[in-house]
Amino acid sequence: MASPATSNTAASESSASSQTTSPVIRRLPNGLTIIAEYMPIDAVNLSIWLNVGSRVESDSINGMAHFLEHMIFKGTPQIDCGEFERLIEERGAVTNAATSQDYTHYYITTAPQDFATLAPLQIELVMNPSLQNDHFNKERPVILEEIRRAEDSPQRRTFYRSMEMSFDTLPYRRPVLGPSGVVEELTAEQMRAFHHTWYQPQNMTAVAVGNLPVEELIRTVEESFEQALARSSRQHSSSEMISQVPSNQPEQPFPGIHRNEYIDNALQQARLVIGWRVPGMRDLDNTYSLDVVASILSRGRTSRFIDDLLERRHLVNSISASNMTFGHQGVFSISARMPVEKLAEAEAAILAHIQRLHDEPITDSELKRVQTQVANRYVFGSETPSDRAGIYGYYQAMTGNIHHALDYPECIRRVTAEEAQAAVRQYLPLDAYGVVTLKPEETEQEEEVV
Repeated sequence: MASPATSNTAASESSASSQTTSPVIRRLPNGLTIIAEYMPIDAVNLSIWLNVGSRVESDSINGMAHFLEHMIFKGTPQIDCGEFERLIEERGAVTNAATSQDYTHYYITTAPQDFATLAPLQIELVMNPSLQNDHFNKERPVILEEIRRAEDSPQRRTFYRSMEMSFDTLPYRRPVLGPSGVVEELTAEQMRAFHHTWYQPQNMTAVAVGNLPVEELIRTVEESFEQALARSSRQHSSSEMISQVPSNQPEQPFPGIHRNEYIDNALQQARLVIGWRVPGMRDLDNTYSLDVVASILSRGRTSRFIDDLLERRHLVNSISASNMTFGHQGVFSISARMPVEKLAEAEAAILAHIQRLHDEPITDSELKRVQTQVANRYVFGSETPSDRAGIYGYYQAMTGNIHHALDYPECIRRVTAEEAQAAVRQYLPLDAYGVVTLKPEETEQEEEVV
């Protein structure tokens, strides 16, 4: 990475001269990891990552992590409901959050001069939410509406069906939002127990990136957490909740070809998903070759699927390959949309491409193209403080090692054609995978009576 450029102010020039773009990592005695980096862009991002998502929920509270993400913004004993948003808007800052199977992520982007004021408020919200019964009951319909909207989305329905097919026991098979029937029965007391159990410093990474000296960033974050923790109560923490975490043991590959077919009358065209169980983030070294293969197949107009199945043969209207790396296991997934009458031909053509990868190494030009794409995407995807903080926080939360974020382009550059072919042969067998098809109900034409 290039060294940061100096800004116009004398203070920034002084700090820039002593800073590099290498992130500084500080681990506190309470278990919190702080990552900070100077970046000469006139903004500062604070991202708080927890390695806590729907994966840690039992079936009886599925949806709690996402519901809690909403409730975090309803205030604390020190911050009235709505006060944080008012202060954010007054200063032109930005805040949001997201929940996945493996993590929950809160972030705020501020002007440098507002960071010391707003960052402590963000931390206070995360650590000490009020989680009042009345706020909980008012927010529940919002969550239920979000679940309904997700179920109305053909793309979401297809994804949910593919996850149910991909995993038999791992909690990745469940929706992050949870089922309506479960969310309708959740209680504020259960949420307080969930928060007090999982929102602990040892489960958190706080990343601060932007136009302030690194030590100032670290000091603001550290002091804010210390003050918030001093006000924290963990009286509802539940060892029983920890004991109910679903098993995270990776599942065995499919023993054969497994098919699930669904009729979805809301669809106009068929959906096809083909998937294999592959390594996840806990086995990161074995994912890089599969990342390369996914890009060879579908990234860009010259990729194999796009060039052949979409542009030349017109078998599909859209197609993508992705190597989804969840924490404890991954799924190499191929998703396509096509007219119903082309479903069987498209599936055969997709599998023929996988067979070709078994039989022939990818070409040098394909490999070079993918490696260049990865390197450039890494640069383009780390141009702002929020980009950089997101990359650092994700990898630290998911793997416990920020260097996986820094080394990713080099790891892709080291993949050889032979290694990519070996990964295909090992992880993408042609006699063992899962298939999900969704298509509208076929209606027979009524015979006209003359």
